Amino acid sequence: MEKHITLVGVLNIAYRAFILLWAFILFALAAGFSRLFQYLMRTGAINMHDVPFEILDVVPFLLALVATLMFITSVLGIIGGVAVLKRKEWGRIVLLVVSFFNLAHIPLGTVLGVYTIWALLNDETIRAFRAMPDIHPAPAKP
Repeated sequence: MEKHITLVGVLNIAYRAFILLWAFILFALAAGFSRLFQYLMRTGAINMHDVPFEILDVVPFLLALVATLMFITSVLGIIGGVAVLKRKEWGRIVLLVVSFFNLAHIPLGTVLGVYTIWALLNDETIRAFRAMPDIHPAPAKP
């Protein structure tokens, strides 16, 4: 199971770094949405009568909301992946929670989410994480 644990950590870090890149793209799109919309109107790609005016307020908000959720889950996934590589029990839990969000990202996130959940809920994996000694020694009693 050691190879699966390492692979789960590395794959989750890589996947979440990729999603983090898309979150930044969505943030940029949300920030420049009104300028993009005005440009499309000037070029004739969009007819003002075909699009409700309220879209200028709603779409940037929704893009920023989705980007924020992607950013938060990506940062948590990267932190969890690093912690899993260091065999930290709390990292296993964080990565399990993030993996449930991955299930909605069809097809790649679903495959990664199922593999991560399978690998981290395996009895051998749970025993391996609980058997890891604490790195920090207990303070000496005076």
